[in-house]
Amino acid sequence: MQTEAKKYTLSDKMKSLGPGFLIVGSFIGPGTVTSSTKAGADYGLSLFWCVIFSVIAVMVMQGMAARLGIVTQMGLAENLVKDFEDRPLLRNLLCGLVAVAITIGGFAYMSGDLTGTAIGISALTGVSTRIIAPIWGLCILLILSFAGDAVKYLEKLLGICVVIMAVVFLVTMIVVRPDVGDLLAGCVPNIPQGGLMTCLSLIGTTVVPYNMFLHAASAKRTWHSTDELPLCRFGTNIPMIIGGIVTGAIMVTSATVMYGMPVRNAMDMAVQLRPTLGVWAEPFMAIGLVAAGVSSAVCTPMGVSYVLAGLFKWKTDRSDKRYTITNFLVLITGIVVAGMGFNPIALIMAAQMVNGIVLPVVVGVTIYLTCRHGIMGQFVNSKLETVLGVGIFGISLVLGLSSVVSLM
Repeated sequence: MQTEAKKYTLSDKMKSLGPGFLIVGSFIGPGTVTSSTKAGADYGLSLFWCVIFSVIAVMVMQGMAARLGIVTQMGLAENLVKDFEDRPLLRNLLCGLVAVAITIGGFAYMSGDLTGTAIGISALTGVSTRIIAPIWGLCILLILSFAGDAVKYLEKLLGICVVIMAVVFLVTMIVVRPDVGDLLAGCVPNIPQGGLMTCLSLIGTTVVPYNMFLHAASAKRTWHSTDELPLCRFGTNIPMIIGGIVTGAIMVTSATVMYGMPVRNAMDMAVQLRPTLGVWAEPFMAIGLVAAGVSSAVCTPMGVSYVLAGLFKWKTDRSDKRYTITNFLVLITGIVVAGMGFNPIALIMAAQMVNGIVLPVVVGVTIYLTCRHGIMGQFVNSKLETVLGVGIFGISLVLGLSSVVSLM
């Protein structure tokens, strides 16, 4: 009861937003811009419900992960290993399943990040994305290997660029005046013919599996007492809502300005910003994609490496070669895939779709752990959180299996 009654200052609340905005900075990348733009251009506002579902899902699941980190002072992967330590066969099976899911999703996301950044640079220089993506991947590798603390300052600078881009999309959404009736109709779950992959991409680009592991780790470093759970809840929900609003604004703007238009490159995506930026729309979109891509690309290899480190008891720094090699492999895989000459937009959409397919595995593990009294004590999921979590798991599982079946 004392936890609920405790008062927090505005300064406390502002400081609590850090871990949440780290997650938002991770998922507001080229994949979000591309998936939301293409969804609006191809299907209007009929998939707007996916944005609503994604916002609810990311608030619930990231909230569970953060609470787990604070209560146990351990990460999601460490809790999974500990809970099944007396059942080695089941532990190895679950750890292997999570490791495969996270690794595949990370490889896909990395290729999407590099390709998204390459689209932006290509729009500014005219050089093929097939050439730029591998070169940019090597630059990210050098940044992670040798820049040290400079990475933090780079992320902050690029984060400001992403915030500016978000504001521009919000203003544009208001300027173009979307049809309210269409917007309300889009809130009703419905998948138009051919829209399943786009639907899954929208969810996969927001509810990113490895972000739950990152959030648990970030929360335990930020807060050390269960008295601070309400502060953590505030610091999780507000950033997730803001991230969802940005995603929704991109889709609404695209659906209003670009419906029926093909989306093949950054120049096509920039069309939706012409009502507010005019001739500056193309360079602004290009720079925005670069900024968003770098922010996500720095987080992706770190996220995959951190998950595997927790599952297999590695150290999470350069002193453990396995951790460093994993960072390297995620980047190299992304470089190879991004440089194979696939259609950039199609590759980015496919990367988000892969994340959507593997999402149920991590959602299921997170719900299981946060429902365990032996782990969470009195801070287990409430009935509402459990119902919402199971619903998220069920919907993501059905969509994921449906997409796999459709590919066969």
